[in-house]
Amino acid sequence: MTAGRHFLQIPGPSNVPDRILRAMDYPTMDHRGPAFADVGRKALEGMKSIFKTESRVVIYPSSGTGAWEAALVNTLSPGDTVLMYETGHFATLWKSLAQKLDLNPVFIESDWRAGADPAAIEERLRADKGHEIKAVCVVHNETSTGSVTPVADVRRAMDAAGHPALLMADTISSLASVEFKHDDWGVDVTVSGSQKGLMLPPGLSFNAISDKAMKVSEAAGLKRAYWSWADMAGPNDTGYFPYTPATNLLYGLNEAIDMLHEEGLDNVFARHQRHAAATRAAVKAWGLEVLCQVPEHRSPVLTAVMVPEGHSADNFRAVTLRNYDMSLGNGLSKVADRVFRIGHLGDFNDLMLCGTLSGVEMGLRDAGIPYRAGGVQAALEVLGQKFDAARAAA
Repeated sequence: MTAGRHFLQIPGPSNVPDRILRAMDYPTMDHRGPAFADVGRKALEGMKSIFKTESRVVIYPSSGTGAWEAALVNTLSPGDTVLMYETGHFATLWKSLAQKLDLNPVFIESDWRAGADPAAIEERLRADKGHEIKAVCVVHNETSTGSVTPVADVRRAMDAAGHPALLMADTISSLASVEFKHDDWGVDVTVSGSQKGLMLPPGLSFNAISDKAMKVSEAAGLKRAYWSWADMAGPNDTGYFPYTPATNLLYGLNEAIDMLHEEGLDNVFARHQRHAAATRAAVKAWGLEVLCQVPEHRSPVLTAVMVPEGHSADNFRAVTLRNYDMSLGNGLSKVADRVFRIGHLGDFNDLMLCGTLSGVEMGLRDAGIPYRAGGVQAALEVLGQKFDAARAAA
């Protein structure tokens, strides 16, 4: 028995607020009955406001991996070339999925220390004189590294190259935490999931679909059944689904959409930026290094922290969990045991961040990681700037 609440500070799944838990705690209704149409329509229309799109949004009962697959199989044909960018572990997994679907992913390799480079994408597209590349796929927020790709700049690079490829963006760990504009940024398919910024348990995934992508899907040659946009379209138009939906998760989704709009999406994004800045101030004060080297690419959702050479990030995480009942994210594949990841997303406030950073600082001490004290104080000073400014303006 451990007293107090567990601190789940991984970069997703994130903490599920009580309001959403209570919203899901209702009897499951008949998903073919008349009352369900209101639930389905609210979810489908509400998600348009989160993606910032006027186009169709599809909701699947699946993890984000399912939404990755749906984006590809609805728009591409066997052997098609897809340009992808190695921003980290999850971009690499999306590439592996494309290979399994008999696609030809071309990977722009990187050192995992920044988001995708629009100039490199533009260069590849300009060299593709025959327009063999049918889609460009980027991860908006790379959860394994704490880096953000400037998706709007990627669209501008594609337009500058005069290339007709579709633009696909993975927002699984960024939607409702980091500003994203599906329509204004010219994204054709946006992929997302329920378990991070939307503050839900895992189990729902999403495709936001441009009119261009919907048209392309009519001639796409990859097989699809469960993931078919066409099969979703008719039932979705009346608030229903072609197969059994995750009814209780949809209850929670509708509550989450309400909560996000009550706070205001711009306020949500600003809150995440503040918490990220405070966390990075703590890391700097500790004398440690943030994995993402490009300041403007650093994620508002999480901070990936490198441990000094010769020390184990996984041992530090184990010590912190044992001593303080706090879970931190592990390093994945190329950065395994070299980094730990602090999640600061979703239903999260200043006091929760201070508790998290206190646990990290105590864990660094207990695990014998070389550090300087004072990280929590540095974070407090950043957090206090908002209130100092408010007092000065009063």
